[in-house]
Amino acid sequence: MGQSSGIGVLDKAVGVLRAAAVAPCGLGELVERTGLPRATAHRLAVGLETHRLLERDPDGRWRPGPALAEMAHGHHDPLLTAAEEVLPTLRDLTGESVQLYRREGASRVCVAAAEPASGLRDTVPVGVRLPLSAGSGAKVLIAWSPEAPGAFDPDLLAEIRRRGWAQSVAEREVGVASVSAPVRGPDGSVVAAVSVSGPVDRIGRKPGSRWANDLLAAARALEKALR
Repeated sequence: MGQSSGIGVLDKAVGVLRAAAVAPCGLGELVERTGLPRATAHRLAVGLETHRLLERDPDGRWRPGPALAEMAHGHHDPLLTAAEEVLPTLRDLTGESVQLYRREGASRVCVAAAEPASGLRDTVPVGVRLPLSAGSGAKVLIAWSPEAPGAFDPDLLAEIRRRGWAQSVAEREVGVASVSAPVRGPDGSVVAAVSVSGPVDRIGRKPGSRWANDLLAAARALEKALR
């Protein structure tokens, strides 16, 4: 596993990172490359994934994660810098929870969030990894993806692309509704999804009718930082 630092868990974690850097690997390959017990390799890989040092590709194999590049380049991320201003503004305008999601492999990760100071909220902590099979944020990230639609109806995805936003009711979590819009990079590709979410009883079953315009304006503000 390479040079030893004398700190066992650190050496094992670095060994897992190096193994995944050779080529994307599943658990069996990770065990083979590192020589670690299966349970240990899995625990370390999942932990590194939580910190975005590893991520999974569409086939579920681990590979180096985006946090490695962010740290190597001083962690200057213009999208996250812009989110520090744009998300609180959108939160104050709507009075609801606001999140920014990026796709990482077969998941979406909350990379920024702004929560109301009080009241019933839909709290999604930064760093949480969610599936791409439910929720308006997932629909947005899938709608503009060149890959197969997966869990979503192709006609639904076509409608999302036409109107420019997606909504969901009680898909990701019972009693929660949300509306999301795409954030595009300089080349026009969708690099993130910005979302407003909250209790169905408060924001209704058609949150897009209330917040779509404000959400789209927030997405444009985020995009401005990427130009």
